[in-house]
Amino acid sequence: MNWSETLRTGLEAIRHHALRSALTMLGIIIGVSSVILTVGLGQGAQDEVADQIDALGSNLLIVSPGSSTTDGQRGGFGSATTLTLSDAQAMTDEQVAPDVAAVAPTTSSSTSLVNGTTNWTTSLVGTSTAWLDVRNRTVDEGRFFTRAEAESGARVMVIGSDTASELFTFGSPVGQTVTVNGTEFTVIGVLESSGGSSSEASQDDTAVVPISAAAAVTGSTGTTLSSIYVQAASADQLSAAYQEIETLLTNLHDITGTDDADFTITTQESLLETANSTNKTLTVLLGGVAAISLLVGGIGVMNIMLVSVTERIREIGLRKALGATPAVIGRQFLVEASILGLTGGIIGVAVGTVGAWVLPPLIDQAVSLSVLATLLALATSLALGIGFGVYPASRAARLTPIEALRNE
Repeated sequence: MNWSETLRTGLEAIRHHALRSALTMLGIIIGVSSVILTVGLGQGAQDEVADQIDALGSNLLIVSPGSSTTDGQRGGFGSATTLTLSDAQAMTDEQVAPDVAAVAPTTSSSTSLVNGTTNWTTSLVGTSTAWLDVRNRTVDEGRFFTRAEAESGARVMVIGSDTASELFTFGSPVGQTVTVNGTEFTVIGVLESSGGSSSEASQDDTAVVPISAAAAVTGSTGTTLSSIYVQAASADQLSAAYQEIETLLTNLHDITGTDDADFTITTQESLLETANSTNKTLTVLLGGVAAISLLVGGIGVMNIMLVSVTERIREIGLRKALGATPAVIGRQFLVEASILGLTGGIIGVAVGTVGAWVLPPLIDQAVSLSVLATLLALATSLALGIGFGVYPASRAARLTPIEALRNE
């Protein structure tokens, strides 16, 4: 019997027990589709995080206060009040930090905005005119406040798209007023939507005002900052800018060692690495579960092939009596197992591909198909069919004609 005849006979045997074959392949189908979707979800999450971080600018540094200690209890990073306006102003000195392009000192507090009978609690950000460029944001409607307005502490406000939709149901927000702690602000612009990020819950739910105006309505001094956003001259100069800022703050704050630093500097790359590390861990974990499904599917193939050998003992005896060699008999059952594995893999790839198109709008999460993961899953399904078909095939090949023909 040649290979084409072996293949034809194998397909005929599988077709003869179509339902049993379909149930046998089900484990492999589930495993392959799970692997494809799991890797796709992980890759989609990584791509989404990368896009959001890139939207903030690849040359951005975020300087945050260090931790505070109260009654022996240490707070988290950002809980101290160690950054000041003078720190931010020092960073703009070209002699001290030549690789820094722009600096945006910011204060942030949770504040209720009121428009008539509507109110909405959001993050009130006090900053300078450099904030728009440093944060890589654009104004969708209206304008951003000017340097003169920032210096005079004008009561003007630029709001995010989510904040605008919550406060202003009808008409344009530009030109209308909102009240913050009894003080009226005129809305002069609406920021273009940019979605969430790894560092903030939502960039679109915010209200941006001049830093001195924010201090006036929140009762703060206006000199203590929540963070300082620093834009390096280019992505290639990010490391140099990092070193310059670190050295500057170390000298200004009289810090003798890095362990005593009362500030932290975060880059977009570090945020991306952290997010990707978490996503990879989850992908590996879920991928392991999917791999177990594949393993169970392979065991199912072996189980059914053993049943097939038992059912066809007399057939095996007749073929051996007519001259079929053990190699031919073993090849017959190995081909059948391989067909089950490969067919299950192909159907699994189809199911996974369809799922990658259907799932994103349902779960609001991107799914990126990986060609490498798809090919590996398909190869694994074939390998499982062959691997778990070896024992049934060898068992059939070892049967003697007399023993097989004598079986009832």
